[in-house]
Amino acid sequence: MRILVVEDESDLNLLLRKVLTKAGYTVDGCFDGEDAQAHLLGAEYDGILLDVMLPKKDGYTLVKELRDKGDDTPVLFLTARDSVADRVKGLDLGGDDYLVKPFDFDELLARIRAMTRKRVGLHTNRLTVGDLVLDTQRRLALRGGEEIPLLPKEFSILEYLMRNKETVLSREQIEDQIWNYDYAGSSNNVDGYLSRLRKKIDGDGQDKLIHTVRGVGWVIREPDGRG
Repeated sequence: MRILVVEDESDLNLLLRKVLTKAGYTVDGCFDGEDAQAHLLGAEYDGILLDVMLPKKDGYTLVKELRDKGDDTPVLFLTARDSVADRVKGLDLGGDDYLVKPFDFDELLARIRAMTRKRVGLHTNRLTVGDLVLDTQRRLALRGGEEIPLLPKEFSILEYLMRNKETVLSREQIEDQIWNYDYAGSSNNVDGYLSRLRKKIDGDGQDKLIHTVRGVGWVIREPDGRG
């Protein structure tokens, strides 16, 4: 999942990106409201961590503008402004959650999981397709009860496929979702990761879950039982 961190304190911005990257998220960071707006025009995000007091454009204004144009990307406010009035204002303008600084990073990660689950109508941290189970909190993949060792990018791609089960995803969609804003590599990376992922997930003699749609992309589907 791809998260945008908007925080003008450089040390905290860097720390947040490190924590989220370690937790398996694809992360972009920026330091003011106008730069955040540019990021949001150039990419789709699963969530935004947003400071309120920002240079050039404050967090409240940014959220109001997003909601006014129909953008429902989940927003978690991170701010030292802890009055009830501030929290009410942020939520009424369209924020999804509000966390006061200083905060515990375990709580932050739990709130991000809850916020992003709610957006796609999930109630747990477990995604399933057939006998494949992905635990996004424990970063664990199981097929038929057996653990499948995955590299971080493989896990992220599989999570993206499973969150969009039965939907064909293009190479460009996967690249935009899994690699961050500064990525300048070859799109062939996607093909390589998908090839290795299919071998790990499907293997020999198992119902195939990940399918290539020639000329379009890839999709994960419930098994048809034909192997």
